[in-house]
Amino acid sequence: MGGPNLEIFKFSLYLFVPIVALVHFGDPEWYRDTVVPYRNKLFPSLDRTIQHIPTDQSGIREEIARIKAERLAKRVQREAEDNGPKP
Repeated sequence: MGGPNLEIFKFSLYLFVPIVALVHFGDPEWYRDTVVPYRNKLFPSLDRTIQHIPTDQSGIREEIARIKAERLAKRVQREAEDNGPKP
């Protein structure tokens, strides 16, 4: 069919494509310039995440109560803004 030249070309392609990909995508500068900004857009910052997850039942109940209170406060504030003075 293709002969030995085709086999050499295919072998070199199979060998060099992964090497070139590793060299390009493994560069720390490329990672810092491309991946880190996208990661910051995709995932919330550490101050917005819960760092200590409660393990006992009382801690879980307190956390649920805190979350419900925050949601209720936001809802009341949103309703107050919606029912505010109208021209």
